[in-house]
Amino acid sequence: MVFTIENPEPLFKGSVTLANFLETTKELTLTERRTIVDQALILIDSVYVHLPLKKAMYAVNPVQRLKILRRQMKTLSEREFHHEMLQIFKELRDLHTNYILPAPYNQHTAFLPFLMEEFYDANNKRHYIVSRLTFHHDTFVPGVEITDWNGVPIDQAVAINADREAGSNKAARHVRGLDAMTVRPMAMSLPPAEQWVIVGYCSNSQNYKIQLSWQVNKISSFNESLTLAATGKFATANGLDLNMELTNNARKVLFARNALELSKHAADLRGESNKEGEDFFRRNSRYPNTFQFRPVDTPQGQISYLRIRTFSYPEPETFVNEVIRILELLPQRGLIIDVRGNGGGIIMNGERILQLFSSSRIEAERMHFINNEITLAIANSDVGNGFAKEWVNSIDLSTITGSIYSQGFPIESPDLTNSLGRRYNGNAVLVTDARCYSTTDIFAAGFQDNKIGKILGVDDNTGAGGANVFTHDFLREILPGSDSPFKKLPGDTKMRVAIRQTTRVGDKAGLPLEDLGIQPDAIHRMTRDDVLYENRDLIAVAAALLF
Repeated sequence: MVFTIENPEPLFKGSVTLANFLETTKELTLTERRTIVDQALILIDSVYVHLPLKKAMYAVNPVQRLKILRRQMKTLSEREFHHEMLQIFKELRDLHTNYILPAPYNQHTAFLPFLMEEFYDANNKRHYIVSRLTFHHDTFVPGVEITDWNGVPIDQAVAINADREAGSNKAARHVRGLDAMTVRPMAMSLPPAEQWVIVGYCSNSQNYKIQLSWQVNKISSFNESLTLAATGKFATANGLDLNMELTNNARKVLFARNALELSKHAADLRGESNKEGEDFFRRNSRYPNTFQFRPVDTPQGQISYLRIRTFSYPEPETFVNEVIRILELLPQRGLIIDVRGNGGGIIMNGERILQLFSSSRIEAERMHFINNEITLAIANSDVGNGFAKEWVNSIDLSTITGSIYSQGFPIESPDLTNSLGRRYNGNAVLVTDARCYSTTDIFAAGFQDNKIGKILGVDDNTGAGGANVFTHDFLREILPGSDSPFKKLPGDTKMRVAIRQTTRVGDKAGLPLEDLGIQPDAIHRMTRDDVLYENRDLIAVAAALLF
């Protein structure tokens, strides 16, 4: 057995060791803790739309746990208090509804200097390999197989980590547990308890171990991600797994520097009109962080491939126009739409593009509030041009009917959802995974409910996040003033809550998206060649579903 000990000094520019980062953190006062707990109680007990569902499905009682925490919090350390708050929110298994740690945690990401991904062999056995690194090493290189983690067999180590995550189903918890093995945004996760890990791996039939230190860097733009998801004209239409967005951003910065350069170059060219820009945008999206596209050769011939990495940016009109522009550049024989790893964004970005692939009128999924006096006040608000006026009457009538949920309405006018019509004439297949969440779940549901085409999953379900999410700060804008139930949170602490539930249309009309997600028509387990060679087996299987 050969042991290789890696230098514990930072291996990525601007990083610090975990120990050095922890010296910069501060403690909340008892009064600040009490404010946090009280605001969490109001959010979950009065606004959280899935509370009846979660209590029934998982036998949890977050309201009682918060009341107990309020009595016990003065005896807890800072880490113990944050841990309990995180666990109360995570037991809801809802990636929309979050307790977000105060600064400096929420601005930083803890990471190990390599990316680990999984694949399946011909016997359907799962393996884990190194796919990318931020440093050079003689034997620890892309393609080596991880065998154990701090002495624990790797599959078991990932399962242990998955149990700490808030995914709505087993597949969702697993992939988020896998992601957090090496990249951990600390907005919704405490710093690792260990200073380093010892990774066992196999290279050229030889077994090795390498010790790698956790590092911390301000590499994920928390403020930018939260701003894109939760402010401005479309703040009322947010549907995003924020932790997935932060993880994707961190992985891009750490392991895909060329993607950052491409995005910067596209931004520089967008404001100009010249031959260089025209040539560039024939090959690349105007928004490379959001879209990638290309023709692909398959056993069925050349078809089109479109990757949508997020629905957060840009705003709907620009988003839809860019999809149309891309579709006009691609072969019309058949299209693979790949939304793996897409944590969502602006809900209309997902729902408006459905019409581009269908000759029939698109029926959008439905949204529902939970009924009480606070949600009635929210629906009556003039914020966002009275974004929820349609819901007011049914929430108001619930005082007579006793209904738990309001009537369901689409998030925007059906005329807008169908204003452009079909723009791609070939068949389309959608590729999903368990990281798909929120707006991406809604998009996949619409794709299936409107019978646009088949869905190919690399996991058994999507992430199963069926809701519209508001931040606590945005709720303070909607209901301002001294009599508002929503008070300012201390220490740059933040919270988010699922406020409108999504239900399906078509053959599955009335079923909630939350916890159920979208089951694909076919499954393809990722192969080694998929991980290392641009999804070539996955693309071949998807192409076969088109014809």
